[in-house]
Amino acid sequence: MELRQHALQVLGLTNPEQKSAETLAMQALSATYSIADKAPVRAAEAPPLPGHPQRPLLVRHNEVAQRSPASLEGRAILIHAIAHIEFNAINLALDAIWRFDGMPRDYYLDWLRVAAEEAQHFNLLRAHLRTLGRDYGDYPAHQGLWTMCEKTEHDVLARMALVPRTMEARGLDATPLIQRKLRQVGAPDALAAADILDVILREEVGHVAIGNHWYRWLCLQSHLDPQEHYPSLVQQYQAPRLKPPFNETARRQAGFSEAELQWLLQN
Repeated sequence: MELRQHALQVLGLTNPEQKSAETLAMQALSATYSIADKAPVRAAEAPPLPGHPQRPLLVRHNEVAQRSPASLEGRAILIHAIAHIEFNAINLALDAIWRFDGMPRDYYLDWLRVAAEEAQHFNLLRAHLRTLGRDYGDYPAHQGLWTMCEKTEHDVLARMALVPRTMEARGLDATPLIQRKLRQVGAPDALAAADILDVILREEVGHVAIGNHWYRWLCLQSHLDPQEHYPSLVQQYQAPRLKPPFNETARRQAGFSEAELQWLLQN
């Protein structure tokens, strides 16, 4: 089997359960895959990527409902929003596999592992939603992560800089704050959700580390200084400005240097 063609096929799936299952099956077979030098060609009439279900309704980021996790409904909305981020993260990892040519085999296998772990995260959150009497698709969601994916579709260096180590790294900062609020609520479902986020946070550190690794590898190939080049990419692609507080411990574990952390704090 050839990995990049299979990743493209799974990226196009619209059923979340099927997409998660197929992604996990791909990871289980990772050692058996060949990896093509060139990206598979998509037919002109192919539906747009990524494949997504009819629900949830996709809206602008400022139209997504926000409620206090002090209420059951508020916690359901919160977990739904995180589940949607994880579903999008499956798509982001699969897109990184099929789209970009000329990378080492380890690059493609790294992103396959990320895709599988994101699928596990999505399954955990969806199962938790169901214990609340809700399901994925019950609330509107936004496509902020995928928007940056589209902006960087022709530049793997920009993709590595601005998706895993910018957009997804923001989750390292936000998760402990969310967990604190859930634990303050103290309800059994809130504590269970906080425990799920422990698993997700630990593995997301690894995902951001993979983004950092390949960003630096690409900068080395192009004789660029990773720290000096990053602000120009932020400006060129209009990446969001990140604001404190930052989870400096998790960011260090994910490979950010002290100089990079200082830059974040000063900008």
